[in-house]
Amino acid sequence: YWQYFCGMKYFEHRRPINSSSMTRWRKRIGESGAEEMLKETILSGMRMKMVKTSELRRINVDTTVQEKDIRFPTDIRLYDRARERLVKAANKREIPLRQNYNRCSKTLLKRHSGYVHARQFKRARSCNRKLRTFLGRVIRDIERNAIEMDPELKELMHVCRRIHTQERHDKQKVYSVHAPETECISKGKAHKRYEFGCKVSIAATSKGGWLVGAKALPGNPYDGHTLTRALEQVSKISPRSVSHVFVDLGYRGHGYVGDAEVHVCKRRQGRTPQSLWRWMKRRSAIEPTIGHLKQHHGMSRNPLKGNEGDGVNALLSAAGMNFSKLRAQLGKILRLFMDAITFTHSHQFSQLCLQGQR
Repeated sequence: YWQYFCGMKYFEHRRPINSSSMTRWRKRIGESGAEEMLKETILSGMRMKMVKTSELRRINVDTTVQEKDIRFPTDIRLYDRARERLVKAANKREIPLRQNYNRCSKTLLKRHSGYVHARQFKRARSCNRKLRTFLGRVIRDIERNAIEMDPELKELMHVCRRIHTQERHDKQKVYSVHAPETECISKGKAHKRYEFGCKVSIAATSKGGWLVGAKALPGNPYDGHTLTRALEQVSKISPRSVSHVFVDLGYRGHGYVGDAEVHVCKRRQGRTPQSLWRWMKRRSAIEPTIGHLKQHHGMSRNPLKGNEGDGVNALLSAAGMNFSKLRAQLGKILRLFMDAITFTHSHQFSQLCLQGQR
C-alpha cells in the first residue's frame, strides 16, 4: 500500500534504501554540515520575507538537557549488561571462559527485583554484590586468556573496568555501557531530579522564536561558561550580528567579552528602562521553544552515538523546528490565496446569476 500511494509502478520486495544510509550521511556532514542546514532555514525565511533582519539583533539564550536514549542506570543492571557484553565479545573472538554466568545472573536479577519489592534491602544488596563479583571474574578471565586485544575489545574492557570499580559517590561515573559519554545532570526540577544525557545551549530570536543556535556541551559545564561558545556558533549561523543577548540568572559571572551586550534578566524592574524591560520579559519565551524541541522534534531522547551524535541531533532538531515554522507560515499564505480565489469565483458566479434573473 505504501508503494502504491507513493506512485510506484511495480511491487518491490526490498526497501528502497538501507537503514544505515542515514547514519553514514550524518557522519559525512558532521556538526558543521548540520550548522549549514540550520543557517539555510534562516536564509530561506528571509527570502520568503517571514524572518525580518531586525529580529536577528536580539536573541534569548538558555541551556537544557538532551537526554540519551538509555535505560535508567542502576548498579545491578550495569553489572549484568557489562558482563553480557563481555561474554558476547569473548565468544565472537573465541576467547575461552571458565563460566559465562548467564543463568546465574538471570536468577539473581529476578531475586533482586523481588527483594526490593518486599523491602528486603539487605538481601537485595547481597544480589548486587554477587553480580559485581561475576563481572570481575569475567574481566580477569579475558585478561588472562586474550592473547592480543583489538581496539574495540580494549575500549569495552576499559568501560567495564570503570563500571566494576566505581562507587556510589564517585565523580565521572559510567551510566551506560554502549554510551559511556552520558552524564548525570541535575537542573533542580521537582518532577525529574536527575537527567542522563548532555547539556545543550539553545539560542532563539526574542521576537519570532526562530532558532539560530543549538550547541551540545559535553562535560556538564556551568551555564555562564557556555555563553561564549554559544554566541560563536550564532555568529556562524545568523547572517546579521547580534546586538543584545538576554539570559537568566544562571548566567551570572559569564565572563563573555564581545560585541554583543549581555543582559542578565532580573526578577523586578528596578531602574531598568521600560524599553529594555520589555525585552527582558520576553526572555522566558525560550522555555516553550525548548519544550517544542523536545516533544515534537526529537530532542527528548537522543539515539545518536557519541559526543558528535549529541551535537548533530541538537542541530537537526533546531533545523526541523525552523522548517516546521516555515511550512506553517507558507500554509497560511496558501490558504489566504485559495480563499481569495474562492471569493472571486463566488462573486463572479453571483453576478452571473443576477444577470440571468434580469
